[in-house]
Amino acid sequence: MPLTADRAKPAVPFAGGYRLIDFALSNLVNSGYRRIVVLTQYKSHSLDRHISETWRLSTLLQNYVASVPAQQRVGKSWFLGSANAIYQSLNLIHDDQPDIVVVVGADHVYRMDFDQMVEAHIASGAKASVAAVRQPLNMANQFGVIETDATDPGKIAAFVEKPATTPGLPDDPDSFLASMGNYVFDADALVEALKRDAERLDTKHDMGGDIIPYFVERGEAGVYDFTKNEIPGSTERDRTYWRDVGTLDSFYDAHMDLISPLPVFNLYNSEWPIFTRQSVSPPAKFVRGEGGTVGTALDSIVASGVVISGGIVEGSVLSHDVRVDAAARVVDSVIMDSVQIGAGAVVNRAIVDKNVTIPAGATVGVDAKLDRLRGFEVTASGITVLSKGQIVPEPDEDERRLAAAWSSKVPAALEDVAAELPEVVERIQEVHAAAASGYSGGAAAGAPKGAGGHAPSSVSSPAKG
Repeated sequence: MPLTADRAKPAVPFAGGYRLIDFALSNLVNSGYRRIVVLTQYKSHSLDRHISETWRLSTLLQNYVASVPAQQRVGKSWFLGSANAIYQSLNLIHDDQPDIVVVVGADHVYRMDFDQMVEAHIASGAKASVAAVRQPLNMANQFGVIETDATDPGKIAAFVEKPATTPGLPDDPDSFLASMGNYVFDADALVEALKRDAERLDTKHDMGGDIIPYFVERGEAGVYDFTKNEIPGSTERDRTYWRDVGTLDSFYDAHMDLISPLPVFNLYNSEWPIFTRQSVSPPAKFVRGEGGTVGTALDSIVASGVVISGGIVEGSVLSHDVRVDAAARVVDSVIMDSVQIGAGAVVNRAIVDKNVTIPAGATVGVDAKLDRLRGFEVTASGITVLSKGQIVPEPDEDERRLAAAWSSKVPAALEDVAAELPEVVERIQEVHAAAASGYSGGAAAGAPKGAGGHAPSSVSSPAKG
């Protein structure tokens, strides 16, 4: 995938200033679990660097977050799967000698108190516990599926990785219990299971596919209901939020969950903070651009260092040091660090990775056919994705005219205001259309006026102010 072509998935930037791994690590630290190792392998440099620069706990209190790469400790192979990664790192368990081991996936977005799960695990008497979240039945082929014992709902009767179909829940036939990829084990039982798995030939050495079924077959696996997890400062709206961002569409959707006035997932819960490394960038700035175009952001997250110089941003997430120039439009998009969006450019329903320069008058996400011809990835749902540093060609005259036509569209959030103040809106449209025509090389007289629908877009070039 474009976002993981140059980095491990847990290192993918998220929500303007975080990395995906920050959610897992923040949950562990907030839960009071502060002896943490991160097992890394695939293209791990940016992940290792982020951990070393960000997650430095007090060694005086014997706390640590340590990045541990594959070391071939038990043979000449690298990690062969998630279970094999832990098996090859058993020296870490032997060194610390814990009674309980918590194993957490590093590429999901959620809040969870693992101490509550550990307490439930101990009380259950199970050797292994799996955290479960309800998901729609039609998504069963995307998750590890948990089927509980009819006589004991806390006990797992079957655990199947990504089946084509599965029965619905007795109290909710349209849902099933999906594994969250979070597990709690008795340490000695986990070590025994990993050693047995390492000796087998008929295994993928996977935690969900092999280790959990091992405990299920022995009647030693329990389920932890995520809905019972209480987080300080959470609301009923976001308390049980959990999203697997393993696809481009789900990654995009998770960002859109953040930007509403009452977000589905609330980043602003100070009682259970999500920690990360703070940027040294200056504050964000919104200023008028050349020709008097208005720089503004609506229903968006804007990180430090962003300069919106006469462009309009709506329904988007902008990471550090992004520039949006005059008459540019960015709507319903995810823009990562140091992206330059040129004057009069348009970015619509797109994910743009770091260090991309979008030339003045260019478009991204406006014409799917054109995007594919230029080598951009377009998902089945129509999200255009640019990888880190990907080149965006200079636009031709047709593309410039297309971009200019978007410049006079009224942002969706202002459509009600537009109806009440038509003269003001018309003047703003004229200013933006005139500015855009200057960068497009053609007249914008045919640009639509009025509400004109919601036009997601994103543009950038060096800021003029």
